[in-house]
Amino acid sequence: MSKLHNDLANCIRFLSIDAVQKANSGHPGMPMGMADVATVLFKSFLRFNPKNPNWLNRDRFVLSAGHGSMLLYSLLYLTGYKSISLKSIKNFRQLNSICAGHPEYHPKTGIETTTGPLGQGIANAVGFAVAEEILKKKLGKEIINHKTYVLAGDGCLMEGISHEAMSLAGHLKLKNLVMLFDNNSISIDGPTNLAVSDNFKQRFESYGWEYILIDGHNEEKIYKALKRVQNAKKPTIISCKTKIGYGSPNKSGKSSSHGSPLGLDEIQLVRNALNWNYKPFEIPNKILNEWKEIGKKGQKIESNWYKIYKKKKVIVNNLLKNNYAKILKTEKQNTIKELKSLATRKSSELTLNALTSVSNNLIGGSADLAGSNNTKTKYHKIIKPGEFNGNYIHYGVREHAMSGIMNGLALHSNFIPYGGTFLIFSDYCKPSIRLSALMEQRVIYVMTHDSIGLGEDGPTHQPIEQLSGLRSIPNLNVFRPADRMETIECWEHALKSSKTPSVLSLTRQNLNPIRKKISNVNKCSLGAYEVFRTNKKIHLTILASGSEVNLAIETSHKLAKDKIYSKVISMPCHDLFDLQSNSYKQKIINETKIKVSIEAASTDCWKKYVGIDGLTFGIDTFGKSAPYKEIYKHFGLTSANIASKSKRLFRKKI
Repeated sequence: MSKLHNDLANCIRFLSIDAVQKANSGHPGMPMGMADVATVLFKSFLRFNPKNPNWLNRDRFVLSAGHGSMLLYSLLYLTGYKSISLKSIKNFRQLNSICAGHPEYHPKTGIETTTGPLGQGIANAVGFAVAEEILKKKLGKEIINHKTYVLAGDGCLMEGISHEAMSLAGHLKLKNLVMLFDNNSISIDGPTNLAVSDNFKQRFESYGWEYILIDGHNEEKIYKALKRVQNAKKPTIISCKTKIGYGSPNKSGKSSSHGSPLGLDEIQLVRNALNWNYKPFEIPNKILNEWKEIGKKGQKIESNWYKIYKKKKVIVNNLLKNNYAKILKTEKQNTIKELKSLATRKSSELTLNALTSVSNNLIGGSADLAGSNNTKTKYHKIIKPGEFNGNYIHYGVREHAMSGIMNGLALHSNFIPYGGTFLIFSDYCKPSIRLSALMEQRVIYVMTHDSIGLGEDGPTHQPIEQLSGLRSIPNLNVFRPADRMETIECWEHALKSSKTPSVLSLTRQNLNPIRKKISNVNKCSLGAYEVFRTNKKIHLTILASGSEVNLAIETSHKLAKDKIYSKVISMPCHDLFDLQSNSYKQKIINETKIKVSIEAASTDCWKKYVGIDGLTFGIDTFGKSAPYKEIYKHFGLTSANIASKSKRLFRKKI
């Protein structure tokens, strides 16, 4: 290897070693082992411009092995990104430092996505690659022709999401996707052969990937492999045989260099072994300037690209616009004209039918449940292997990969991805949903079959605790609409929420319409609002969501016959209601002392609204397999039972 290459790679190694040591926390081994591969990639192949980190046609570099975050921070600092300074690196893993323990997405910084939970970055990278292919079809390969590189480790490839995502990537023949596999055969517990005997070549080739095995410390072989993938016909994995903790006399190739600082004595030995005679965090100007020059190359590349791009700039801007207001207004008008009983999954389909009739930036999909989730419309065109001029993805039975891929689609540009599955399977999606919220991405999860109302499929498919679990995630709007009008409004809010993902929890069973007029405001955006009352002066407040709003209204009528008057509050989104002003919340919740909640799911998230003296009607056990009306009766979710117990509470309190 050339001296220049060694010097450049050692900058990464020692910035990583020194930052981890100063923080007394972190993972030095991976940056030390993959420094050679990263150096060749950034020096000779990766197209990027530190002066414009959001350049549309830049190559994407995703660090799926997020524990090795110092590799990324070192590269961004060395190549001239303003987001990462030497001071930032010295503050690695400290409060409010951009150099967090694992990469955290920040726009315009060079950190393309949040990684850390292993395998997530692989799924994100597949989403990036799909988005690039869609844009290329829409705008032409003169404008869009970049690649996505994802650096993954042994742990990433053990996680189930990697199997799901890589299988779909191979099926779609994503030739613009390159995985750099840090094949160092070490995990935290020790050698990977403690748990893994995979034949990597056979595994990845069975997915439809090309597999290239190289010495990850040989500059020439790294270069040749990366050169080869520039004209790939399928996704490629470059398996880089590396030594974790490369250069460490006592910890190289061992798990002891994986997740702990090397220690001052060992760091000095590494400096001696690699002929690095500089103080901690010291990078000689000559070598630093070489890195800065690598960063500057992208300015010229982008400048040449921009001459072509500006001819289509208006088309690009129009393509990436989100303009749904007029469409949804018409859909609301149609709803009033056609008042009828509908499942909210069907109401969602009708809304999507209107949206996709003109939309350019909504990318739909389902985890093999399109006919049940009602996510596919007559206007959708399927994205197929080598055919990316569509707007709908068949994800197969891959809920977790679907969610991670949607994060990548959202991060790539201004696409708005939505994907469907059953609410019970949100458990398979949960890690990716959480990252959607953490990264503030507009990703829409269409979760149907939202309660025991799905009936005979039984307790394995009937969600109980899922709504409570999802509502506990910060920055996630969980919607449970009660009729077609509410479904439209929930979609409307989800589309406008550029920094918040949404879950639409939708019914299988039909629901009677509760909204029969068009409102000037989006009432679902308030989180909760009054839909019905039996008298000006009331004694009781009934809170409900989704399918149980109709049940609440029926209960309210029964109570009125006994001169117990009430109002019904539809609460389609707890998260949004909690954000309202205190005066509005008081008006909704505290008009009466006695409060009752109804939802065919876990009751715990309702107790903060009804108080210790209130009643919560729901289900805190698992469901039953039977026709849905019988299950509702079994669990006491009937107007007769709720009215009887509410009446008893009222008489006890007066």
